[in-house]
Amino acid sequence: RRRCTVSLAIVYFCKLRKMLLGDELPKLTCTTSMGAISLHDYQEDKWLMLCSHPADYTPVCTTELGRLAELGPEFQKRGVKILALSCDDASSHEGWILDINKTSACEVKYPIIADSSREVAAAFGMLQNDGTMLQGMPATVRSVFIFGPDRKLKLSLTYPASTGRNFDEMLRVIDSLQLTATSSVATPVDWKKGEECVIIPAVSNDAATEKFPQGWTTVDLPSGKEYLRLVKI
Repeated sequence: RRRCTVSLAIVYFCKLRKMLLGDELPKLTCTTSMGAISLHDYQEDKWLMLCSHPADYTPVCTTELGRLAELGPEFQKRGVKILALSCDDASSHEGWILDINKTSACEVKYPIIADSSREVAAAFGMLQNDGTMLQGMPATVRSVFIFGPDRKLKLSLTYPASTGRNFDEMLRVIDSLQLTATSSVATPVDWKKGEECVIIPAVSNDAATEKFPQGWTTVDLPSGKEYLRLVKI
């Protein structure tokens, strides 16, 4: 009977709805490598990036968390709080953090959630549904979630176990999210901070004249449509 109950719980966890853009950061209090934290209190009024990991002492994740620690000042400059998650307990995290610090010549200064029960992973909808198990429980996918100061999900990415995440790309995305949250623009392919943006179609030329007094360039296209307008902000 007990085995049946556990199986049903696993099925329930795996069938939970995935988080979608615009969803709110769950109101959870979590055990971490730095003690108990409330997700909402930890975020304060800043941006928040959460990175999930299936277990401690995994090679790809060790390099990722080291890179995150190395880039900590860059995220701090952008007003972004960092938070990681791994499905082992806090005492295991302590030993793993020593390895991360050693391999990356850095110091992990952000909390790592201890989620051996998978409660947090389930709340974020990041449990694998392909039957992959760790310690008799569903394994987490390796995801990134970025929440705005309004606690709404702005971006989510999921990576396979074989591919390390690119946190320079996360910085680029955050630059884009922060710029476009306050300006009537979008960022084109491979955009980097300081480069030209595109004026969104909802902004008429008359409105653009008021919003962008520095002027913009309309790309001459074969269609004759004036929808690609470039502006530097």
